[in-house]
Amino acid sequence: MNRLPDNKVVILTTGSQGEPMAALTRMARNAHKQVNIRLNDTVVIAATPIPGNEKSVSKTIDLLFRSGANVIYNQRKVHVSGHGSAEELKLMLNLVKPKYFLPIHGEYRMQMAHSKLAEQVGVKSNNIFIVEKGDVVEFTGRKARMTRKVPAGNVLIDGIGVGDVGNIVLRDRRLLSQDGVVLCVVTLNRKQKKLISGPELISRGFVYMRESEEMISEANRIVTKQIEKSLQAGSDWTELKSNIRERLSVYLFEQTKRRPMILPIIMEI
Repeated sequence: MNRLPDNKVVILTTGSQGEPMAALTRMARNAHKQVNIRLNDTVVIAATPIPGNEKSVSKTIDLLFRSGANVIYNQRKVHVSGHGSAEELKLMLNLVKPKYFLPIHGEYRMQMAHSKLAEQVGVKSNNIFIVEKGDVVEFTGRKARMTRKVPAGNVLIDGIGVGDVGNIVLRDRRLLSQDGVVLCVVTLNRKQKKLISGPELISRGFVYMRESEEMISEANRIVTKQIEKSLQAGSDWTELKSNIRERLSVYLFEQTKRRPMILPIIMEI
């Protein structure tokens, strides 16, 4: 390549989906050991972005333009599919003549389309299995059947814990990251049904307290009123916390259009 003039060199390379370590992306970032994109180079991307990869592909194309390249992309005349066409799939089915058929690649709709092709070339519909992650197809002798399901899917790793972070924990983390948390601390005398101190509201990641004094004061008044009402009604601590959380959530959403996580903390003397 180094012995030829630039206009005599064509490089076939990986990276049509914007993968960060693919050769094309490294060339665009001037991080490739042998090849870098130069001014007036022409880059032809003969693929369309896989759904979900649009952002990384767009970023790579931007990097190529910044390097001075002329980029040809999103044009049908240079696009080539990495998958067989319907007639090619039919040819494979006719050559193999399977008794049982499991389309395993692509989205569910693509597996359904593939199964319809199999029916067209003579595979019985009862012998076609559309499976999802965790489904077990058991082959015994010359027969196949769907049996049980096994645990499958993403395994979450958090620090030193593997698989111990569930959907509820992730949901709480997402809520905390989006809207923050508000602590509501009160001290009560259960026997006298009396509020001793508080409520004190503490905000983390929701609002800056010094700039929202009026809203916090009104929130304190609302919580005080709700506590007095609940104490008179003889509510237990669980119900009282629920009432505080619900009333405070409604007010804060009216004021900010955000729903912070609200944690009532009740101390008893």
